[in-house]
Amino acid sequence: MEPTLQVTLAGMTLANPLLLLSGCAGFGEELTRIDGFDFTSVGAICLKGTTLNPKEGNPPPRVAETPAGMLNAIGLQNPGARHVVDAILPRIHNLPTRFIANIAGSTVEEYAEVARIFDNSPVAAIEINISCPNVKEGGVAFGSDAIMAARVVQAVRQATSKPLITKLSPNVTDIRIIARAVIDSGTNMLSAVNTYMGMAVDWHSGEPILGNVQGGLSGPAIKPAALLQVWRVHEVAAPHAIPIIGQGGIASARDAVEFMLVGASAVGVGTALFHKPLIAGEIIAGLKDYLVTRGLDNPSRLTGRLKT
Repeated sequence: MEPTLQVTLAGMTLANPLLLLSGCAGFGEELTRIDGFDFTSVGAICLKGTTLNPKEGNPPPRVAETPAGMLNAIGLQNPGARHVVDAILPRIHNLPTRFIANIAGSTVEEYAEVARIFDNSPVAAIEINISCPNVKEGGVAFGSDAIMAARVVQAVRQATSKPLITKLSPNVTDIRIIARAVIDSGTNMLSAVNTYMGMAVDWHSGEPILGNVQGGLSGPAIKPAALLQVWRVHEVAAPHAIPIIGQGGIASARDAVEFMLVGASAVGVGTALFHKPLIAGEIIAGLKDYLVTRGLDNPSRLTGRLKT
């Protein structure tokens, strides 16, 4: 039996369950300059995090390599939502994959306005980055407080008819509390997890390596912790039939299968792209082989099948 890799997440149909994560593939057009990159090998590409107005981002250095991973402190450098919709999306929307906007803001109102701009665009869905600091609440990240996270999702839900994905932060005491809040507020999907906060120090100079001092840790180093968080999120998402896009150190078909077993309906690849830009094709081929050897007709047969 030849399996089909097509999956449908909250009404959004993808050719396969593999997404390229926000910030790791630019706005998609950068991938056209990679010899041999096959856009049909990915179900969707999450666009770089976009704010209402252009942002220059954090001071350099912005990236630091770590054992089995990397730290990044880009600071959401982007040209602003209107430029993305008017100038970038027209150049890429005919490529053979789906595109998902990733929106960020410093106030609830800004999130809603960015969502309204993307509502009138060809993106298939909108992913909400709730790890941003709330400037009206002393810089506390929206995603670290259930009430603030809910307000963001509610505002975005009212601003767009697109399917919504809420990207959960692992930097919380109990991720399930935040997941419940955003589900109740109208999100259609969840992505788990965003990066873990960390830092790197130059032992020669005695100074932080990153210009922003701290940054987000990603890559294989966070995979075990990310698997646990997806398993926890699935506990509260499954009763509501809310799909989860699992992510955190995925670099092989085995990694993808493990995330599906703990509850993911789709998976995201990010840091691995920096050392192997064509890795998506390898993962999809490996996933298909895995399904064939087990007589499964679709990746959905793996979701939440962890034996405990």
